[in-house]
Amino acid sequence: MKLNLDRSLKTPLYLQIRNQIRQLILTNELPCGYQLPPERKLAALLGVNRTTVVNAYHELVADGLIQSHVGKGSTVNSLQTIQHSLEGSSKTIYSEEQRVPIQPISWQNFYTSQSERMHNPVLASILDEIGCEGQISFALGSPAGEFYPLKELNEISQVIIHPGNWKAFEYGSPIGHYPLRQYLETWLNRQGIDTQPQEILITSGSQQGLDLLTKVFIEPGDYVVMEEPSFLGAIGVFKSSGAHILTVPMDEEGLRTDVLEQILSRHRPKFIYSLPTFQNPTGITMSLERRHQLLKLAYQFHIPIVEDDPYSELYYENKSLPSLKSLDEHEHVIYLGTFSKILFPGLRLGWCVAPSPLLEQLSLAKQHIDLHTSTTTQWIMTEFCNQGLLDKHLPLVRGHYKHQRDAMVAALEEFAPEGLSWTIPAGGYYLWCELPREMKATALLTKAAEKKVAFVPGSAFYVNSGGRSWIRLCFSRHSALTIREGIFRLCGAITELLNQPHLGRKTQQPRFSEPLV
Repeated sequence: MKLNLDRSLKTPLYLQIRNQIRQLILTNELPCGYQLPPERKLAALLGVNRTTVVNAYHELVADGLIQSHVGKGSTVNSLQTIQHSLEGSSKTIYSEEQRVPIQPISWQNFYTSQSERMHNPVLASILDEIGCEGQISFALGSPAGEFYPLKELNEISQVIIHPGNWKAFEYGSPIGHYPLRQYLETWLNRQGIDTQPQEILITSGSQQGLDLLTKVFIEPGDYVVMEEPSFLGAIGVFKSSGAHILTVPMDEEGLRTDVLEQILSRHRPKFIYSLPTFQNPTGITMSLERRHQLLKLAYQFHIPIVEDDPYSELYYENKSLPSLKSLDEHEHVIYLGTFSKILFPGLRLGWCVAPSPLLEQLSLAKQHIDLHTSTTTQWIMTEFCNQGLLDKHLPLVRGHYKHQRDAMVAALEEFAPEGLSWTIPAGGYYLWCELPREMKATALLTKAAEKKVAFVPGSAFYVNSGGRSWIRLCFSRHSALTIREGIFRLCGAITELLNQPHLGRKTQQPRFSEPLV
């Protein structure tokens, strides 16, 4: 049962829930006898208060569509009861000619336990909100479309896509297009990563790399270690695999290796997952000393490290520190990279660098998923890179994104109410903000939606609980003027919450000296 709530509407949330469930019942997508989710579970899935769901269910009971019994939950009423409740209405549940209606399949009854672990409402809502009119979204971590080198890409596409060049549309090798892997070998060597084409697997984005690793390494009940907070996409993949996730806190130098050592002395995880450079969501970069300590622990306990490195080329001050992979002397590090954060996320191209025996196993797993990454997009990207266009593009976007980061910091300094604090990353896309004391990100979400500004609540980046007073803001997708207006709106929402009597705060107002654009 999939429900979508729109918090920008004036319709109360409980009525949105009631109306959508009512429609599912009237169209027989929820057949008679169907057991509705428990109130607490549905509330958690939708991110609302349990009272909201209780009120929605009460409305459905009043409509004669469901019945509720203490201790037994709520179920869809019989056809006769529903038909009786709809007397005078033109709606019917099944055609007159059917004496015995054929009930639709309740697909949930066929789902695996893994399917139940795949729910990620935060990620889905981030992607769904793209293009919402009038909204300024600091949620989606993506390059800015106006910086895409589309003219050059179009010219390359026309050269490759022409009559006779059927090879660009053929099946390809599961490990990837060899010329692209040759380019990546040279590019990675320049970054200090000693590798060869046979150690590089082309993936459909680095997200697929994570999925392949869990398929090869993880069985339900296995342990995985990751820093916390961390990338919500990785959390989702690990949870869906049935792994037990052990988390390590961070400080200003990155993952705390003293805590990690205690965990490794008690558990034997399949791997340690880390984003050491411009980490998502915090923007923290692991210090060089901490990187060496992490590698030392990996060698000591004989545990692989999965290094996720989507942002290291987006540095705004000094060149980023050497990757864990470049420092690794004993082949303990598996390295994930992607074009999605620096070029075209829609092409879905990433790579995994790993020792040859492991790469063979990963390519076997990939064959069962999609055979291989798109041949055509690999050809196009290879030509783009071989023409030197990637090397030309990167300095441009570094300058643009640094300007946007500085614009967001300046706007926060201008409008932020007392108690709001934030990090200033040396690269990547994100500011990690701590809300004033006593304020929760979930409460701010609703208030911010009224002002048409969006962000990701910090709790999305925690495995169990935590991050309730943190939010992540992405600065890469908007101009400096739009960023300023969006921060003004956000700070206005924070101020209104601070001014609510139960928080006991003095009235504050953000200042905005120029017209809203």
